[in-house]
Amino acid sequence: MDALHRFDFMGLRRTFGVLSIVLVLASLGLLVGKGLNLGLDFTGGALIEVSSPQDIVIQDARNALQGTPYDDAVIQHFGSARDVVVRVAPKGDIGNDEVGLELFALLEGALPEVELRRVEFVGPQVGNELRDQSGLALLMALGAMLIYIWFRFTNKFGVAAVVALFHDVVIVLGVFSLFQWQVDLTVLAALLALIGYSINDSIVVADYVRDMFRTTRLNNPAEIVNSAIQLTIGRTVNTSLTTLLVVLALQFFGGEAVHSFSLALSIGIIVGTYSSIYIVCNLALAMKLDKEDFIIPIVEEVDEAP
Repeated sequence: MDALHRFDFMGLRRTFGVLSIVLVLASLGLLVGKGLNLGLDFTGGALIEVSSPQDIVIQDARNALQGTPYDDAVIQHFGSARDVVVRVAPKGDIGNDEVGLELFALLEGALPEVELRRVEFVGPQVGNELRDQSGLALLMALGAMLIYIWFRFTNKFGVAAVVALFHDVVIVLGVFSLFQWQVDLTVLAALLALIGYSINDSIVVADYVRDMFRTTRLNNPAEIVNSAIQLTIGRTVNTSLTTLLVVLALQFFGGEAVHSFSLALSIGIIVGTYSSIYIVCNLALAMKLDKEDFIIPIVEEVDEAP
């Protein structure tokens, strides 16, 4: 940790700036070229719930669907180990009831005394609405953060922080596109949580930078920012590590229901910690951040005496 307190973070700002540009462009290229593997929450599809008097092993249910048109189904426990929900994407012209019955027939042959509880269908119209509303929610969150930081610190930090949030979200989605991991509503929740986490980290760094500009005798903005980062790096690393440990625990022990959420947030924490230093501070310096941005205006008192 002592080495971090002496490290010249801003000395590498150009190198990491180029790296960030490359990562964002690569992520955008993946999103345009490969796209996202959207889950049933966005695409629509069929859902069936089955139950058994005995515990159902998820892997047995997956094995029952291997080699069939439904081998891409999402299978999860629902409420207890004896209840399972199976979701599949739309299958062309095949009726939804027919899809449900075929799924149940396949599971019935592999699972002991399994019973069909319900068959439902989420139409593509609902999926499209969820997708559009999700994008709107992300944009509104970014706009709200821009307004807050603009008034809380300076417009330069406001723009830099929003660019950093865009950087974080795009890279996380780029990784999901690269590996074609499924994107569902839990991933959206993780992205919204990432926006809150990343902006908190950026605000802490910005607060230290502002105080350093107001109190130091240094005149070089890069040196002032570097000193502020050195002061806050211990808190930043400790916060990121402890949060990451909790998220990793969810990923490995939380089950399939929260796997995508914890996976997206794990990547986001790492990227967000990086961006609070090398995106926020880097862009602020590129916009000619100086002491005048943090001068407290002096309010002149008006003498109303005659």
